[in-house]
Amino acid sequence: MHSDRASLGLRIAAAAGLLFMHLPILLIFVYAFTTEDKSYQWPPPGLTLEWFAVTWNRPDVWEALSLSLRVAAISTAIALVLGTLCAAAVAHTRFFGREVISLLVILPIALPGIITGISLRSAFNLADIPFSFWTILLGHATFCVVVVYNNAVARFRRMSGSLIEASMDLGANAFQTFRHVILPNIATALLAGGMLAFALSFDEVIVTTFTAGQQQTLPIWMLEELVRPRQRPVTNVVAMVVVLVTFLPILGAFYLTRGTDTVAGQGK
Repeated sequence: MHSDRASLGLRIAAAAGLLFMHLPILLIFVYAFTTEDKSYQWPPPGLTLEWFAVTWNRPDVWEALSLSLRVAAISTAIALVLGTLCAAAVAHTRFFGREVISLLVILPIALPGIITGISLRSAFNLADIPFSFWTILLGHATFCVVVVYNNAVARFRRMSGSLIEASMDLGANAFQTFRHVILPNIATALLAGGMLAFALSFDEVIVTTFTAGQQQTLPIWMLEELVRPRQRPVTNVVAMVVVLVTFLPILGAFYLTRGTDTVAGQGK
């Protein structure tokens, strides 16, 4: 009897937690169809599809979306290369100051975003670097590298070093060892780290505010649109499309990484 009550209580708590997390997202979906364009009313006075056409014909939406996608994609690519190399060096070699270097690598994401943003802006001003796409990219890469590094270093530390030694003993060169031994072991960790880095870059606001100058990424565009008294449903349409588009790769990554928590040589 007590176990049944406990099980029921856990189910209710789980349902309440899921509702608390996802109800705001559902409200975004509803307000994307509302006929009211200046305020949020509940229940909505009416439903319409006109805001989708309005959003489609807004060039500022496409410009902001394009900038966010380009920054996130390139930041993730840089993070995958630098984060993986840093993780390999820290996990499989011993040298003086290794722990200090590891701390310095993860420091950008441990600091408040406003500190990172101010420091980057000060550095760009001192170096007389004009704010542009590249300053946004550098700002995002600082924390994207950390995300990939954390995932990769954890996987490297779980991977047996004897696998690499055995590959070398069997005549494989460095590239072959990386391609056939190391990469299959860390692939899922890189996939998870890359997806998280892309997501963090795509919706980053604070660091972007200090490094973007006059450019607008999609999150900054959405924030500015929310304070305007007209066409607020356009912001909800954009948010809804972003949720739907990002859901598919997350779902795909879930199925790709499911059951791959062990590494080669340990039951994979």
